[in-house]
Amino acid sequence: MKELTLGIVSSMFFAVTFVLNRSMELSGGSWMWSSSLRFLFMLPFLFLIVFIRKNGTQVFKEINKAPIEWFGWSCVGFVLFYAPITFAASYGPGWLIAGTWQFTIVAGILIAPLFYTVIQTSSGTVKQRYSIDKRALAISTLILVGVMFIQLQNNSTLSLSEMVLGILPVVIAAFAYPLGNRKMMELCNGKLDTFQRILGMTLASLPVWLLISSIAYIKVGPPSSDQVIQSLIVAICSGVIATSLFFIATNRVRNHQGKLASVESTQSSQILFVIGGESILLASPLPSGLTILGILLIIIGIIAHTFNMKKINASQINTPTAEIESKG
Repeated sequence: MKELTLGIVSSMFFAVTFVLNRSMELSGGSWMWSSSLRFLFMLPFLFLIVFIRKNGTQVFKEINKAPIEWFGWSCVGFVLFYAPITFAASYGPGWLIAGTWQFTIVAGILIAPLFYTVIQTSSGTVKQRYSIDKRALAISTLILVGVMFIQLQNNSTLSLSEMVLGILPVVIAAFAYPLGNRKMMELCNGKLDTFQRILGMTLASLPVWLLISSIAYIKVGPPSSDQVIQSLIVAICSGVIATSLFFIATNRVRNHQGKLASVESTQSSQILFVIGGESILLASPLPSGLTILGILLIIIGIIAHTFNMKKINASQINTPTAEIESKG
């Protein structure tokens, strides 16, 4: 339950991303500045947190052990996640981006076979790939149907180009984020805490963010003061607070695909916060009709995941299990 609560709270802070990215786009800001500034602004805060706790040296040691893996999976988890989202904000409203982003709750379940466990038995170790959790997939699909209802209620006002360019990049991001997060959890294998891992991933992907910001400067010049301020808010709320809470929650359940799917499903509540935020800040219309039905399905799905997680916990208490260690 603690993990689900952390996931929901993180989704509230993540919602800031979709609202402010759209706001920056409407005011003429470049998506390249929106994406790169978030991670550039995250660095000093992460350095401060990690080095105050006096465990920064370990981050560099772990990166030096596997620099290619760190760079590759950090780019998947951060660059292929955030750059497409900010790009999509150029073509679609926040509710469209946030709604499409919910594909990540199903993507996280579908990528499970890319990982395996090593089970210690009396006769030795047995290597076994994770299977797709069908119960979690069914519940997450219900949530996704709710998201689709919300999309259907609003997409009649969008052009074909807005639909395509506002959706496809986000679908890519929806798979990249859980894949990069899980691969980095696997690579760190508990040697780094959440803040260390986020700092390491930000540092490893820094060359790409510097490249994107350089291109932005050449193409559109420096960012406006409004975009700088809003990007700073996104960096703090989404980049530091939300990412830390979400990574803490997923790290706690990283060895159980059903629980991991339940935690990842809490991100569906983002769209609720985005709808509310856009209504208040950007004067977007309040939900009605199919949107309300979609919201109800999302809430039902999250509740169902809560009961499913309780059932998993109860079965683990009552059934002896072998020692399981996540491997890559």
